Amino acid sequence: VARSGRIGGGGVAIGWGGDFLGVAYRYFDLRMNVAPLFEARKPAVDLWHSTIHWWPDYAIRIRFVEDGDRYWFVMGSDHSGPAPNKSFYKLLDRSASYERFKKGHGGEAYLRLGIFSKKHKQDVKDDAVCNCGHEMYDHGETPSEEGCLYGDCDCKRFESFVVTLLRKKKTVTDIKFLDESGAKDDALAWNCLNKHKYS
Repeated sequence: VARSGRIGGGGVAIGWGGDFLGVAYRYFDLRMNVAPLFEARKPAVDLWHSTIHWWPDYAIRIRFVEDGDRYWFVMGSDHSGPAPNKSFYKLLDRSASYERFKKGHGGEAYLRLGIFSKKHKQDVKDDAVCNCGHEMYDHGETPSEEGCLYGDCDCKRFESFVVTLLRKKKTVTDIKFLDESGAKDDALAWNCLNKHKYS
């Protein structure tokens, strides 16, 4: 899972938006999955019905523009439905999940939306693992003393996360990985960088 701060803004040629948290990658379906993440189900469902539902699979474009240790995730389509069309972006840290997707996607992926939920000790099953890498049993028993018991771990509270992917999906076959110089020749990537990095 890749996460970052807020997004927003308006576009000259296209509208930009989405307010999503980051992007998750899933590897175990017929095609790899790329999933923008939301904190709650309603905004994800609303976005799907107002915008992505209207995008024909063949017209969806996803661009990954690499910028040092970070990358721009950019997604859009020239087709729109009843509501004004939008494109979406997020500046994210490069991660092992991203690199695995880049290496193995094979030119196509399922686009889905997902819900990112934080979970604490009382919310998870016995085999859950904390974000610090240690199991639930390696943490204190009471909520006030829930820190990790491993001596070299500075985790103060058991915290894990769950990503739930929505069922609806689109098949994307227009996926490109670019550097900044290559982005100049791609309208979607260039519009994003011009609006959100260079202006």
